[in-house]
Amino acid sequence: MAKQDAPKTKLRVGLIGAGGIAGTHADNYKKFEDVEILAACDVSEPGLARFKDKYSVPQTFKTWQEMLKHVELDAVSVCTPNYLHCLPTIDALNAGCHVLCEKPLAMNAAEGAKMLAAAKRNKKHLVIGFQFRFDGHTQVLKKAIDAGHFGKILYVRIQAMRRRGIPSWGVFGRKDLQGGGPLIDIGVHALEMAHYAIGAPEPVAASGQIWTYLGNKTPAASCAWGAWDHKTYTVEDLAVGMLRMKNGTVIHLESSFAAHIEKDLWNFQIMGEKCGANWENAALFHDEAGMMLNSVPAHVPKVEIFPCKMRHFVDVCLGKRKSEAPAEHGLMVQKMLDGIYASAAAGHEVKLK
Repeated sequence: MAKQDAPKTKLRVGLIGAGGIAGTHADNYKKFEDVEILAACDVSEPGLARFKDKYSVPQTFKTWQEMLKHVELDAVSVCTPNYLHCLPTIDALNAGCHVLCEKPLAMNAAEGAKMLAAAKRNKKHLVIGFQFRFDGHTQVLKKAIDAGHFGKILYVRIQAMRRRGIPSWGVFGRKDLQGGGPLIDIGVHALEMAHYAIGAPEPVAASGQIWTYLGNKTPAASCAWGAWDHKTYTVEDLAVGMLRMKNGTVIHLESSFAAHIEKDLWNFQIMGEKCGANWENAALFHDEAGMMLNSVPAHVPKVEIFPCKMRHFVDVCLGKRKSEAPAEHGLMVQKMLDGIYASAAAGHEVKLK
């Protein structure tokens, strides 16, 4: 049974899922003197055995229910495919644990709302694995926006585009287990950092379109990512969406696993009444002294975003800082993803409740 109150000096952690992403969590937990990994669970016995040996995990279990019942934990990392975000998170919260859930929040906003309700009911932190908001470029732009340099934010263009980057491992190509393709896998990261930078306004409507034209066929060209399982591929290759915020801001999002473009793209641009910006180099575009100026910071902090995300979660659990990736942000992002998929299916704009 998990303890209701987080310890003052040391966080006792368990991991739900012992696959690749769980290793990145454990790598960082092991570096922190105020964290102790007590347990892990996974349905794969060989994978769980390797994880136990590598990280010297005292106790391992086949199910998260067993782990939560038999080990006294303060916090849990949920490192599972998207379809297994909701139930483990709710069970961990009900057991008195804080939870760091990998992105996206859930398969859909309905599941996400249940997760938020459980966190509120148990008075525990639910933090979402949104590491790109900690990037130095994101932080530079957010500080400039918060300081009022942009005025009203009018339009944001976001790109998370791969020319040919369909994962050849895991279940990323299965809609039944992931909820979608590039939009929910990599588009979510680019969307979360841009939405966070502009102040996390409330989304009210979405329109979008998705296409599958390469992933469900035998690969026609070699690529660095290797061949994928095209026979089980049921997600989109390319997704585009237009999102309207309650404050009038419009966000345009482009995301792909496979698209006929020159090169991979990872960026967002902001256009405000008084200033614009480009995430890639943290440049600001504004008018001053009768001239159009491009301003680039002399120094952008270099941040290791994944370790920063993990340190942030530990500090939130120990009461040392406020959460910068709260579940409320995760739910808004999830609603926007849901809206794009729903609009693509309906063929028209949809309202976001």
